[in-house]
Amino acid sequence: MATRHRHLLKRTTLHKHQLRNPNPDRTYAGTAHGRRTAPRNTHYAGDGPYTLSGMEMWTHLLEWLALPQFGLSTVFVIAFVSATLLPLGSEPAVLGLVKLNPDLFWPAVLVATVGNTLGGALNWWLGLGAHKVVDRAKGSRTDVHALAWLERFGARACLLSWLPVVGDPLCAVAGWLKLPFWPCVFYMAVGKFFRYLIITSALLTIIPAGL
Repeated sequence: MATRHRHLLKRTTLHKHQLRNPNPDRTYAGTAHGRRTAPRNTHYAGDGPYTLSGMEMWTHLLEWLALPQFGLSTVFVIAFVSATLLPLGSEPAVLGLVKLNPDLFWPAVLVATVGNTLGGALNWWLGLGAHKVVDRAKGSRTDVHALAWLERFGARACLLSWLPVVGDPLCAVAGWLKLPFWPCVFYMAVGKFFRYLIITSALLTIIPAGL
């Protein structure tokens, strides 16, 4: 009776193990008793597992972002955020979308321009708000003589908002100096549009079509 009971218990344990791992021949490297302990990004090709390389992961990400329901909206969000003081760049997102969808060249450039310009406008308001807060705290008007040269250029100085590093703070400084809002936005848009147009066109020319 005891022998029969041990045999029945062994069959029950084996059955449970097969339910957890119905295909014991297809296990990951480094498994123990059929438990799946493979790292992330491991997939099957034929009968064996393989791990996605960094380039393959980047390609899959670009393909996902380039889907019609994500592509332009993703470019807009990235362009908007990159125009704030956060250290981001929107050109790779624009390039990735255009590489996978060449017909979206002009829509991508225009959407990126709008998003980046709105981010610059936000910086303008942040600069204006900071100036008002400082004036209220000091009880008098704050003048920054070191920025007198920027006041001489006026809103046209925002044409330089496309420059890396200094372009985004420049929009905030324009707000601090209370330069006229809509002319500043116009010059921001012009500068940013030509930046996306020139950089994206140049990268499409330099980077091979197969990549």
